Amino acid sequence: MVVDPGDAQPVLDALQSEGVQLQGILVTHHHADHTDGVDILREATGAKVFGPEREDMPEPITRLADGSTVSLLALDFQVIEVPGHTAGHIAYFAETPGAPPILFCGDTLFSGGCGRLFEGTASQMKASLLRLAGLPGATRVCCAHEYTMANLKFALEVDPQNQHLAAYASQCKDLRSHGRPTLPSSLETEIRINPFLRSDCPEITASAMRFDAAGTEQHGAFYTLRQWKNQYQ
Repeated sequence: MVVDPGDAQPVLDALQSEGVQLQGILVTHHHADHTDGVDILREATGAKVFGPEREDMPEPITRLADGSTVSLLALDFQVIEVPGHTAGHIAYFAETPGAPPILFCGDTLFSGGCGRLFEGTASQMKASLLRLAGLPGATRVCCAHEYTMANLKFALEVDPQNQHLAAYASQCKDLRSHGRPTLPSSLETEIRINPFLRSDCPEITASAMRFDAAGTEQHGAFYTLRQWKNQYQ
């Protein structure tokens, strides 16, 4: 299976090199960098495509709503609606025998960050993230982009006294220096280090107030964090 194939060619190359058949394509939301490879892969392999109920998707596709289940490769993926980045964004969660659970969360949750609000509101995104945070702590977080180092730079600006964050940033820097990915993360790690999952903590609210007191008082710390991150260099 493949998740959010923005480009078909790397998937086709992997299928050939591994000698495997593509059984299914899971799509989290409608953006082109997650869907542009879908038609080619469907035509080349006959794989079934699954995606959100309420977004513009390359047809034919099996539409999925909150609470739906997709069975692929002996795994049962629970569909979780997580609006915010887009209006109909979904995530896929599965228990995996002999390994921690796995979460494909698209552009909703990143390691150390979250997606921009293109179609949803800050309150929607916060609710979506908190819903994901309620999954088992050992869950592997397989987000769609590795923005980890940039996110952690911002997180350290917001939450400089967080020792878990400092240690995680050092670990990720070491991984990248050796050409290794920082992903997947885990939910228990993100709950400790991700400012967007910690926006109700006093220290995060205090940082948001320093950046924009009026915005924080009117809209809340999460809204201010997202506005801050949008312009952060």
